[in-house]
Amino acid sequence: MDLDIQCEEMEPSRWAELLSTMKSCSTIRLDDCNLSSSNCKDLSSIIHTNPSLTELKLNNNELGDAGIEYLCKGLLTPSCSLQKLWLQNCNLTSASCETLRSVLSAQPSLTELRVGDNRLGTDGVKVLCQGLMNPNCKLQKLQLEYCELTADIVEALNAALQTKPTLKELSLSNNTLGDAAVKQLCRGLVEASCDLELLHLENCGITSDSCREISAVLSNKSSLLDLAVGDNKIGDSGLALLCQGLLHPNCKIQKLWLWDCDLTSASCKDLSRVFSTKETLQEVSLIDNNLRDSGMEMLCQALKDPKAKLQELWVRECGLTAACCRAVSSVLSVNKHLEVLHIGENKLGDAGVELLCEGLLHPNCNIHSLWLGNCDITAACCATLAHVMVTKQSLTELDLSYNSLGDEGIRKLCEAVRNPNCKLQQLILYDIFWGSEVDDELKELEESRPEVKIIS
Repeated sequence: MDLDIQCEEMEPSRWAELLSTMKSCSTIRLDDCNLSSSNCKDLSSIIHTNPSLTELKLNNNELGDAGIEYLCKGLLTPSCSLQKLWLQNCNLTSASCETLRSVLSAQPSLTELRVGDNRLGTDGVKVLCQGLMNPNCKLQKLQLEYCELTADIVEALNAALQTKPTLKELSLSNNTLGDAAVKQLCRGLVEASCDLELLHLENCGITSDSCREISAVLSNKSSLLDLAVGDNKIGDSGLALLCQGLLHPNCKIQKLWLWDCDLTSASCKDLSRVFSTKETLQEVSLIDNNLRDSGMEMLCQALKDPKAKLQELWVRECGLTAACCRAVSSVLSVNKHLEVLHIGENKLGDAGVELLCEGLLHPNCNIHSLWLGNCDITAACCATLAHVMVTKQSLTELDLSYNSLGDEGIRKLCEAVRNPNCKLQQLILYDIFWGSEVDDELKELEESRPEVKIIS
């Protein structure tokens, strides 16, 4: 049995009711429930008496260090079988790290720890690393985002990596590491025996100077499937270095996030080679890079290659216009693998979206999710979009937010949703203005087609 509650204020009577339920739960999730250290006393007792509990998620609660101390008393009992512990944004400090270290050292069942968005600091996480180095620790996933870490943490992390072959995922995003520390970390990863699958280093102060070492990780760790280096100023020269690792035969990357990396169309030549030759690659985010139409056209040419198996492409806010839409449409008509296309926040206009719809309507197209928010489109292209909604059975999510569709456009979309052939599950219409009559029509539509979620 699972308990999954979010964003609920816990009255004493409600909490007492839930405690009774928790005694037989395998998963407990109580995110954003205004819990405090006093609730942790009760949860500690649940952990102690419920050996079937394997997942405990308490993100975004004011537990504090005192709350964690209570929790850990339960976690240290021999009957505890907890595997996943999520404590993101729980007002923890370095003081909690000694308590958590004892759990890591004594609890071999624990395989996932998420403590991001807490002010643990470098000194606190060094203490955690001591727990990681204990032979009893079998941790596989460690998330330390927004933990106020500095370059000084890398020596302790590398020491832990050398002794922890079980580690599969390491997330250090949004910490002030810098190039020197990232280079040191990457050298440690290359030497470590762990089969790392996920490495997240977003917003870590990385420039092109670190990219040769990151590329070496890609070349040497065939286990690495997910690399996120978004929000770092690596630029075209850094991307060229990364692509050397991505193109290496050992590299089996599946997910690559490069959003806001100061890339231009010059990077698209290198990325095109990756797209057309790396058959394992499934998801790429290039959001907020100045690719322009010329860059997008290069990527599209690569995506038409039979070896390209990309399933998700995120190119929001990339300086695109209607000029690249024929190339994108061509991809949609030949690439059967692409299922998610986020191309919003580009000035495609009605003419560009009309071109996209030609590809969307092709029998080869298997798009599930299409985001066209803030694309300068109007009611003029809504008839064509409505036709796609009715015709394209694979399409389950459509985002048209921040466009001036007006009453006329929304009515055409509503007509499509009413059609029983429309398989849409989610229609997103944020910040679009329509009149009271259309508002009534939307409410009626939600009642008549409850399986379609209209978000506005």
